Amino acid sequence: MPSDSRSYCAQEVRRLDRERYLAALFAPGKRREALFALYAFNLEIAKTAEVVSEPLLGEIRLQWWRDAIDGLYEGSMREHPVLAALAEAIEAWGLERSRFHAIVDGRAADLRERPFADLDALEDYVAGTAVPLVELACQALGVENEGTTAFAREAGLGTGLAGVLRAIPFHARQRRLYVPLSLMSQAGIAPADLFDRAPPRSFAGAVEPIAARARTHIAQVRRNRHDIPVAARAAFLPLAMSEGYLRRLARNGHDAFDRRLAFSPLAVQARIAWAAFARRYSAASDIGPRQRSRSISARLQ
Repeated sequence: MPSDSRSYCAQEVRRLDRERYLAALFAPGKRREALFALYAFNLEIAKTAEVVSEPLLGEIRLQWWRDAIDGLYEGSMREHPVLAALAEAIEAWGLERSRFHAIVDGRAADLRERPFADLDALEDYVAGTAVPLVELACQALGVENEGTTAFAREAGLGTGLAGVLRAIPFHARQRRLYVPLSLMSQAGIAPADLFDRAPPRSFAGAVEPIAARARTHIAQVRRNRHDIPVAARAAFLPLAMSEGYLRRLARNGHDAFDRRLAFSPLAVQARIAWAAFARRYSAASDIGPRQRSRSISARLQ
C-alpha cells in the first residue's frame, strides 16, 4: 500500500474526527494506521445522508461501500484511498467483515424520513453503527475476547448515544430528528418546534432520558475498567469526551443547544491525554493482586 493512502486516512480523521484521531495516537505505532483506516471508513459511511440529494442515491452509495468491502475479502479492490488502507489493515489484523457490513447497514437509517419510535429503537441504531466500530478498533489493537467485546458494546452504546445528543444542533439545521418520537411526545414537542423556531425549554425533558441511558453504559465500562487490557486503551479513550460532554449537559439542565457544551481543541487534547496517561479505561497493569481482589469484591456487592 502506498504511504499516501495511509496519510490520507490520518489527515481525514484529524480534520473531521479529532477526538478519535487523538485517541489513535496512543495506539502502538504498527497498529495506529489500522485505526486511522477504520475511522476514515466510518467518516465515509456516516456522511452519506449529508452528501446525497435523495434517499435512493444514499442507498446506492451505501451499496457501493458494501460491495467494496466484500471485494477486499474476495481479492478485488476498488480505487479509493480508504479502501487501500483498509486492505492492509484487514490482511494484517484479520478484521471481521460482518462488522463493516453492520456499520453500512446501520447508516441506512440516516436516510429514513420517520424518526425513531422510542429510546430502544435509537439504541438499536447506535448498536449497529457505533458498537461495531469499537469492536473493530479492539480487533485492530489485537485484543478480542468475550470480556473485551462486552466492554466494546457498552462503550459503543455510551459514546454513540452521547454523539446523537452532541449532534442535535447540527441535525436540527438539516431538519433531521434523532430524538425518539415517544420522548418528544412526552415533552409535548413536535419536530417542527426544533426546526422552525428556538427550541422550547421542555425539550430538555426529551434529552435527559437519552443522556441517562448513555451514562449507564459508560458507567458500566468505568466499573470494569481494571479488566480492560491496556492494549485496548486507544479504542476506549473517546469515552473521556463523552463523559465530559454528559457532565456539562447535566450541569446546564440538559439544554442540548447550549453552545458552551462544546470543548475547545486544547481541552479535547488535554482530556484524552489525561485519560490515556491515567489509564482511566485500562488500568489492569496498575493494580496488584490485593487491589484487584478488592475491586472484584466491590463489584459483586
